[in-house]
Amino acid sequence: MSKLVTAFVAGAIACSALAIGCSKSENKTESSSSTAATTTAAATPDDPAAEAKKYFDTTCVVCHGKDGKGDGPGAAALNPKPRNYTDVKWQEEVKDEELRKAILEGGAAVGKSAAMPPNPQLKSKPKVVDELVKIVRGFKGK
Repeated sequence: MSKLVTAFVAGAIACSALAIGCSKSENKTESSSSTAATTTAAATPDDPAAEAKKYFDTTCVVCHGKDGKGDGPGAAALNPKPRNYTDVKWQEEVKDEELRKAILEGGAAVGKSAAMPPNPQLKSKPKVVDELVKIVRGFKGK
């Protein structure tokens, strides 16, 4: 089972890297068409909130689910299950700094599941990490 989890997490990371890599290549190609301009604008690093939402939607949702309930498609193969961000008690107990550390360094860095992978590519993007924390906080009580 742990090989399955490892393979799934590796696959999810690879998919997110592919998605992020694709958006970066779109930034390098300028076009006069309005479609290309819209795509480029959506992928710009000048909007940390948009980048964080895209990151959550392509990476975090795999395990945590689109509604933050820990019921994403990858959750079925995980034990323990991913964190349910709608849990009011947990939201009140966890500090933002712990969330930042878990996002950047993975679950094991904060004494949680090692199945939560680190995201070291975000270390140079503290505003995006702050926006990811806001996304997590936004699920409180939903």
